[in-house]
Amino acid sequence: MKTAKDDIIRLPNEHLRSRSKRVGFIDKNIQQIIDGMIAATLDWEDSREHEVGVALAAIQIDLPLRIVVIRNDFDNKQDRTFKVFINPEVVKLEGKLIEDFEGCLSIQDVYGKVPRYERVKVKALDYNGRPIRATADGFLARVFQHEIDHTKGIMFIDHIKDRPEAFFKLQEDGHLSELDYEKDIRENRILW
Repeated sequence: MKTAKDDIIRLPNEHLRSRSKRVGFIDKNIQQIIDGMIAATLDWEDSREHEVGVALAAIQIDLPLRIVVIRNDFDNKQDRTFKVFINPEVVKLEGKLIEDFEGCLSIQDVYGKVPRYERVKVKALDYNGRPIRATADGFLARVFQHEIDHTKGIMFIDHIKDRPEAFFKLQEDGHLSELDYEKDIRENRILW
């Protein structure tokens, strides 16, 4: 199964708002899905000048499975490797809530300043079905929270729905500019 950027679904597709199912058995089929998720993320990245494909949840390629792939090195676009988290669960949230920018491959052209916990502990299964635990700080903690939200049908915009100052658009030059909440966000039928 060849998966590409065009397989990534976007709002207003209501499937993004549904809860994903637990993966019961990890076989070649599940591993092919994972390989396809990574391929789709990299294909998307290759089509964007100022953005990096950081992570993807299976629901974003319209498969309601609790699978997440997260890039190994966010700062090195040449490192195109990912870690796999099957049935990921947040075990513990720690630290302060920190606001920072988030985007999503399933929300076109909208970024948000989203509060997330600064540290997270996660348990999951790896590509081969072995149990793994991870503790993440900073940006990686944010990515885990964002992606695990996807498995619950929650989008990052849901955390900031009532915060007019929190919405931004990526400009051609790679900078973010504030969106007009009333005009661009509040009654936007694509987002809500």
